Amino acid sequence: MTQAIRTTVVGSYPVPQWLRAMPSGPNLRDAILVVMKTQELAGIDVISDGELSRFDVNFPDANGMIDYFVHPLEGVDPQLTRAELERFRSRPEFEFRSSPAGIVRGPLGAGMLDLRSDYEGVKALASQPLKFTVTSPYMLARTLLAPEDKALASLVMEIAEILRQQVAGIDAPVLQVDEANLPGSPQNADLAAEGINRVLQGASGEKGVHLCFGNYGGQSIQQGFFRDLLPFFNSLDCDHLILEFARRGYDELEVFGELKPSISLGLGVVDIKDNEAESPDEIARRIEHAVNVLGADRIRWVHPDCGFWMLQRSVADRKMRALVAGRDAASTAGSG
Repeated sequence: MTQAIRTTVVGSYPVPQWLRAMPSGPNLRDAILVVMKTQELAGIDVISDGELSRFDVNFPDANGMIDYFVHPLEGVDPQLTRAELERFRSRPEFEFRSSPAGIVRGPLGAGMLDLRSDYEGVKALASQPLKFTVTSPYMLARTLLAPEDKALASLVMEIAEILRQQVAGIDAPVLQVDEANLPGSPQNADLAAEGINRVLQGASGEKGVHLCFGNYGGQSIQQGFFRDLLPFFNSLDCDHLILEFARRGYDELEVFGELKPSISLGLGVVDIKDNEAESPDEIARRIEHAVNVLGADRIRWVHPDCGFWMLQRSVADRKMRALVAGRDAASTAGSG
């Protein structure tokens, strides 16, 4: 029943404490080796670098999901004047942030952003298939303060084209675009999909899109339903989705019966907002339930709901081992 299901992580992994304490280039390389080897030993089929390629030795506590991509761009200034900051705070569309990631002061260009170099440095250390993750251009654009005469759509597509050109030089087996802003504002689904599809045009491997409703401080920070996002999912030019279910529950699985056949579903079966590790039996039951609802051909990936970066390493490691054991148990149960 489930032999074709692969295990993966969403991307991030807890930054080792010794790297936070002594951030340096050599220590970062060692940390990436540790993180990837930990996933390999757990049996994960497609691993990540824990998103440590985004690690900034000057800001060791930041995850880098936004700043890593926008700060190097030509035309973006991370420093705002007091008047510009007040303008940001006065706009209701920015209520989800206390300050912008930067302000757009001119035409956008790649600047110092060099995703290919970061990927090549990690690729050389991996012995398992590797995914590379990129934040959605829609999410990035929603964190920037732009001139009054610059439309959001224009900003999204400029960033999307920069990212498309960047990922075109990356031969990762899986390229994943992460979008964690749209679930709270599905009215912009068409624009978000257009930007994501532009980025995915540069991908040479399998193309995935991850959505979640927030993962900060162990909290979901947005409300919404997958049924409202179904038109968005069906407009994506991707191979699979990576979605959270373990924390939300599986009541909306039926919605994905209307997902277009070319897109397979990645099923979140590990709750990253809970420090207790699921048992392999519980994970197997979640997989089998989803397969019973949607069919064996639809479920092709199982994974945590979101990134592990907010957890302790010991917790993340137990959850990864349970993920693999649960997938294997479900496979054994379904092959008789």
